[in-house]
Amino acid sequence: MTAFASIADFEVALARPRNIDGEAQEAARARQMTLTKPAGSLGRLEDIAIFFAGWQSRARPRLDRARAAIFAGNHGVAVHGVSAFPSTVTAQMVANFEAGGAAINALSAAAGLELKIVALDLDRPTADFTAGPAMTPAECLDALNAGAAVVDERIDMIVLGEMGIANSTAAAALCARSFGGTAADWVGPGTGVDTQGVARKAEVVERAVAVHAHAGRSAFETLRRVGGRETAAIAGAAVRARQLGVPVLLDGFICCAAIAPLASDNPAIADHCIAGHCSAEPGHALLLEKLGLDPLLSLGMRLGEGSGAAVAAGVVRASLAAHDRMATFAEAAVSASL
Repeated sequence: MTAFASIADFEVALARPRNIDGEAQEAARARQMTLTKPAGSLGRLEDIAIFFAGWQSRARPRLDRARAAIFAGNHGVAVHGVSAFPSTVTAQMVANFEAGGAAINALSAAAGLELKIVALDLDRPTADFTAGPAMTPAECLDALNAGAAVVDERIDMIVLGEMGIANSTAAAALCARSFGGTAADWVGPGTGVDTQGVARKAEVVERAVAVHAHAGRSAFETLRRVGGRETAAIAGAAVRARQLGVPVLLDGFICCAAIAPLASDNPAIADHCIAGHCSAEPGHALLLEKLGLDPLLSLGMRLGEGSGAAVAAGVVRASLAAHDRMATFAEAAVSASL
């Protein structure tokens, strides 16, 4: 059974998201006040535990089963030379993921994440969005459902990531169409293009925004017009996670750009999301500000493929471990007046 049988189903899920469990949050906050430490002394680790309590609906949240889902897609806009690598690299990297040889394999294993790789029609790139929509409505709905399919109510957290040559150009277009600004505000080196390459990306994004300027501006229309299959899948996974109350850990610029059209329609849609890190891609800091997300880490990473979020998953594990395993003042016979 698909999560979104129609575009209307997707739009209803986006417009009417599930709310956080306030009672579980308050119970977690009360527990924090009883643990053997000065109140607030673990800083943001305390906030993370309370956040997870609210979305998992339990005062002592856990990560018994956490999943990383990496979506891969190819882009017709690559014909404009916006990447330092050819589109064939997408399939090659997917093979590397499946063989266990990529950064995300090592990092997800270190973080205790089960890893799921979803390749989306790599032999059939999206259309060049400087000439028309990247996807038909049916193609975009299929991609949304491919993302939703990786989320189920048995998991305690979902980590989202992507792979796709030219997808930093699509990400910049998603941001520009969702939040405005100039193309130069959103484009960056991506896979490592030079100054001329960045200028070329900006020109492509400007052209795309102009081509679609008079089209509908719903999240669905933005995703299908200037996004990719992998970014639509991330959006579908995020919305489905919200329906099921599963907390989301987002990766870098491209992953967060997939959320931009959703937030443009409903600014509260990312309330169940945590930004794992702030990447070195120039537009990411601005995008996080627009989304209202404060990243856990800033390590100068710009690889994508869920790598920064996988590292941040270790911070989440530390937060929940402290919250669950620390003794209370009463249990430890320690004076609470310290």
